[in-house]
Amino acid sequence: MSAPLPRPGQVIRYSYLWWNESRTGLEDGSKDRPCGIVLTRLTEAGRTAAYVLPITHTPPHRDEDGIEIPRATKQRLGLDHARSWIITTELNRFIWPGPDLRPTSAGGYVYGYLPERLMRLVLDQVKRHARDNRLKAVPRTE
Repeated sequence: MSAPLPRPGQVIRYSYLWWNESRTGLEDGSKDRPCGIVLTRLTEAGRTAAYVLPITHTPPHRDEDGIEIPRATKQRLGLDHARSWIITTELNRFIWPGPDLRPTSAGGYVYGYLPERLMRLVLDQVKRHARDNRLKAVPRTE
């Protein structure tokens, strides 16, 4: 199955590796989960790098560390009905498509897109964390 080019705002299925797991030496995520693409860029080698934020049912430790996804958005994306948050204090970086991309139950790798307004809130938080040196990045294998 070929993967379309990544776009900011897409929600994909991905084997996310949490920063605290990577610190213990793990190289693979313990669970496939929805993740939001927050940024893409072309590398010097001409490959596409994707930066993804995890989506989890666990609320962030602090309100400013994540954004809850509205129920209507979760429903439109075909995600479960439990409350979920986009965590904005850490991300994975990988060369697209990479070995950790996973197919959704509907086929393909993309659930859909986050609304523009929600993406602006997410980007604002991520930028604030980067500026305050609170954004943790986990580079993944290609």
